[in-house]
Amino acid sequence: MVVVFVLVALLVLAGVVAANWYLWRRLFRDTTRGPGPVRRAGAVLITGGWLLAIAAFAGARAGAPFWLQRILAWPGFLWLALSLYLLLAVLAAELLRPVLHRLLARPAVRDSGPGRDGRTAPARATAPAREAAPARETVPARETVPGGPAPARATAPGGPAPAPEAGPGGCPVAEAHPVSGQAPPAGEEAVVQVPTRRLFVSRVVAGAAAAAAVGTVGYGTYGVLRGPRVKRVTVPLAKLPRAVHGFRIAVVSDIHLGPVLGRGFAQKVVDTINATQPDLIAVVGDLVDGDVKDLGPAAAPLAGLRARHGAYYVTGNHEYFSGAEQWVEEVRRLGLLPLENARTELPGFDLAGVNDLMGEREGQGPDFERALGDRDPARACVLLAHQPVQIHEAVRHGVDLQLSGHTHGGQLWPGNLLAAAANPTVEGLERYGDTQLYVSRGAGAWGPPTRVGAPSDITVVELASRQA
Repeated sequence: MVVVFVLVALLVLAGVVAANWYLWRRLFRDTTRGPGPVRRAGAVLITGGWLLAIAAFAGARAGAPFWLQRILAWPGFLWLALSLYLLLAVLAAELLRPVLHRLLARPAVRDSGPGRDGRTAPARATAPAREAAPARETVPARETVPGGPAPARATAPGGPAPAPEAGPGGCPVAEAHPVSGQAPPAGEEAVVQVPTRRLFVSRVVAGAAAAAAVGTVGYGTYGVLRGPRVKRVTVPLAKLPRAVHGFRIAVVSDIHLGPVLGRGFAQKVVDTINATQPDLIAVVGDLVDGDVKDLGPAAAPLAGLRARHGAYYVTGNHEYFSGAEQWVEEVRRLGLLPLENARTELPGFDLAGVNDLMGEREGQGPDFERALGDRDPARACVLLAHQPVQIHEAVRHGVDLQLSGHTHGGQLWPGNLLAAAANPTVEGLERYGDTQLYVSRGAGAWGPPTRVGAPSDITVVELASRQA
């Protein structure tokens, strides 16, 4: 098993190195004429970005001073998102590269003017013509002495351009290239445009790819820092009494308070939830990434959550990376009610909650029998469970609706494809037998404070009675 793990790790490392070498080649080597400061700067940028990213993750796991974690987190995590979209943009631009080469390889065309029948003849391809250049002034010939320099050749106004000067052995001296301004080697005047065109195309493609990647990451980061938007979903429940038709649950998951998202972000989440005026608030895990001593002030605004039937909380997998017991006590101090494999009876339905699967490592895993085993099956039941994969146990225990998070909706496209491979539902509402599952994309972000194709949300789930 250890050998397999090492081989997989080496393959992943080789893939990352190859991808970054490809990025450096397309963005820096192919856009410059030769070794120099630009290529060196590109190597430093890519290498330094990955070192910062590794340091950001290592610092968080090793419990580095919180001020250091904050310094490393912003550039390190943002580099992960930027490098992903740089790679995707450069790969996509490979389709554009041959098209640009063909367009630029077309020779210049000149209108041949009206023909004998009065119609314009088709344009003919012509090489760059010197006669189109402005007429040169006549320069008096200089006197020469034997063995001295050759006399300058005069050019009559409007006359033909002079023939190229002869070099050693009578060979013509190549003139400077009209774009680069550099004289080509002797005998290569017809080939000199090829590398110049290739360089131009490489610069255009690299610039477009870089602009697309920076724009994508910038907009995705703005979307996270702006705060989550509210979604509204109506979920009919067969067992729900008519008296509680329209009961509203504000579902928020994956806030991920940490070195990047702090107190100001938590306040935005609280204000957004309170503005919906919910009947109940459900915080379904991954509230934090860090210790209470570092993030206690960031989580303090949660004490301002307001709902008629209170705010409830269940753990997510990241709480067990940060010390779940300390956070259970902290949220209880802030006024939230933790549901640790427990159930409470509300008017018209039962509300239950189970611990996250990650708690099994500490003997605190989900216990569905404890939470649901002795309940009245005639009553509707809503279950809070962080991970969507817990739906299968929910179905076996006759739950009517499970509310989950965890997936972030993929967070960074095409991460939704990976999330779909690991979760039965990535986002939204789906039915599993008689049980419905709603998965929120989450309010915050983990790692890069960026979302692409999976905007953050707080969902107001409105329960509907089929008897109404």
